[in-house]
Parts: sequence; C-alpha cells; structure tokens
Amino acid sequence: MADKRFILPGELCVDKVPVEIATLLGSCVAVCLFNRRHSFGGMNHYMLAKARADERPNGKHGDHSIRTLVKMMLSYDPEIRNLEAQVFGGGNVTEALINNGVSIGANNIVIAKTILDEYKIPIVRIDVGGLYGRKIHYENWTGTVEVRRIEKSAASAEINRKKAALRDRRIRVLVVDDSPIVRNIISTALSQDSGIEVVGCAENPYEAREMLLEHDPDVICLDIIMPKMDGITFLKKLFLAMPKPVIIISTVAQEGSKLREQAYAIGAVDVIDKEDLALYQGMDKVRTVLVSKIKSAAAVFLQKKSKEELDAI
Repeated sequence: MADKRFILPGELCVDKVPVEIATLLGSCVAVCLFNRRHSFGGMNHYMLAKARADERPNGKHGDHSIRTLVKMMLSYDPEIRNLEAQVFGGGNVTEALINNGVSIGANNIVIAKTILDEYKIPIVRIDVGGLYGRKIHYENWTGTVEVRRIEKSAASAEINRKKAALRDRRIRVLVVDDSPIVRNIISTALSQDSGIEVVGCAENPYEAREMLLEHDPDVICLDIIMPKMDGITFLKKLFLAMPKPVIIISTVAQEGSKLREQAYAIGAVDVIDKEDLALYQGMDKVRTVLVSKIKSAAAVFLQKKSKEELDAI
C-alpha cells in the first residue's frame, strides 16, 4: 500500500517510494514530475507566479517552487532527460483573482511552461485554465494523475448572493482580540465607515462563538495570541463547522512567519501584522488598511474543510 500525502499551497513532495500525493487547486498550479527510467516522482502546489520585488521567494511562488522540485528530483537521478512533466490548475475560479486584467491562474500557467521549457523537460499532459477548480491525485510510482473537476457554479452562486445581500445593508464585522485597547481602536475606526457595522467585540474565541451565532458576521478580525484558545485553533474550528471570511491581525503574524503561512493554509482571507496598522498612532492607518480588506473579504466564497485536511496543517 502506498503512503498518502496531502500537500498545501507552498508545499511539495518528492519521494522514491510509492506515495499518492493529493491537493486541491483553484487558481493555484501543481506541476507533477515523473522519472520514466526509475519510476518515481514528485508534485508541488504554488499560489503565485513570482515573488514581489520586496518579498523573499518561497514555496508559494511558482518559479522558486518548480526549480526546487526539479532540484529534488535530480538529487535522486541527475539525468534530466529522464524527467517528464504534467501541469494542472490555474483556473479562473473567482472574480477576486483578476489582477490588472490578467488572472493569477493564467500567470501561474505561464510560469510553469516557462521554467519547464528552460530545463527542457517535456510536458506530456496539461489540464489548466477554465472556470473551475481541480482535485488532483498523483501516483508517483506510475506517473498516473487523476483529476476531478470542482465546478464553479456553487462558488459563483454564493458570491453573487453575498454581493446582492451586501448592496442592501452594511457589512457586519466581529472583532476578536484580548486587548480592550486594540478592540476599541479597531471597532471605532471601522465604525466610521458608512458601509461597515461592528456587531461585536470579543475578548477570546469563547465569547466570539456566542456572538458568531447571535450576529452572523460577514467578516471576523481575529488575533492569534489570546487566553483560553488561540486564534489558529479557533480558525480551524471555524473552517470545520462554519467557514467565515477571517482577517488575522496579530503581532506574531509577520511576513514570512510560519504562523502567517499556517493561517493562509487554513483559510484566512488576509493576515496583517499589527505593527503595519500603527494602532497607537491614530485611526487613519487602521481605516486605510482595514476597510478595503474587509469589503473585499465580505464577498469571498469559502467551503468547509475536513478534519484530515486541517490536522495536516
């Protein structure tokens, strides 16, 4: 029996022993490499084509991820001519993934083709684009990939329903943070926007749970370090039972931190370092940064995740 491995955005898996590697793709892309001579392979899962100029490349960036995948394959067998590739994903699954007229998915597809061509690795199968997501199962010992489509219809209907509902009312926001000063600053800043209503402020996830059921917020602003239950644990519980758009606001969620990557992997819509809000320097920065993010997050389509998926994060 082959081992099973589910990889998350930013991860990859290469092994010479039989492993069934699985992942879920929307606009993300997975490249499956297979060594024809020795019958082993690996797969990655990346979110963006390249890092920004001010970012350090990592596994979520296609150019870095594909090069790392190739290097790991070559560490077992240096003959690159033994490799072949399959490319999947890059769907245009939501309007929110359009950036200056070009979809993130399209950019992810281009970078896969570009890097593989650079290495002269032939692409023997490509299943990309479209208006749907994909569930991928890759047998790394045979090179066989099973692709199951996740149609866009349910996601589109939910997004359109949310947008229609929000046209007639304000966006309901729940603020969860153990600091009363921070709760007051964030709630006061958000309340100054006519399109946002702060329906509650909670000191910890236990208080948040009651307010969640009572007020049904559209967006949750969530701290990580809190008494009784940390924000990451609460985020997992949300996605297991009642997914909500969550914006993490925490001092321990700096760019490049493992907690930031973990929050995104679970399903957080955005992650903000509290230092970037300049909380104790007035309301202007808080409004400037948070209001637009909350309005974007309110219409995001989310789905429950299984306990197995969440346990793997």
